[in-house]
Amino acid sequence: MGKFVISTRKNGEFQFSLKATNGQEILGSEGYTTKAACLNGVDSVKTNSANDGRFDRKTSTNGKFYFNLKASNGQIIGTSEMYESEASRDNGIDSVKRNAPEAAVVDETA
Repeated sequence: MGKFVISTRKNGEFQFSLKATNGQEILGSEGYTTKAACLNGVDSVKTNSANDGRFDRKTSTNGKFYFNLKASNGQIIGTSEMYESEASRDNGIDSVKRNAPEAAVVDETA
């Protein structure tokens, strides 16, 4: 089962990453000024990952593929890594859908 890992950036902001069972990051967050806001972001991923319409499938300027997960208000709550193919990106989306709802939260800031 996947897990959310909460960590601190060099600038003191909090961030989360959703990791698959194999430890690979499948979704990363923006920086949050408080841990509470970061945990709200985790809850938002858990809630919104069940809705395929919340995944914004994108192609970068260098031709690689990625996705953003958006909240109901349209705000981006997580961004994937870059993938070489659309199929790999879509597998990443499926992985978020499978892992996020029941993922444990590991706080590495404590």
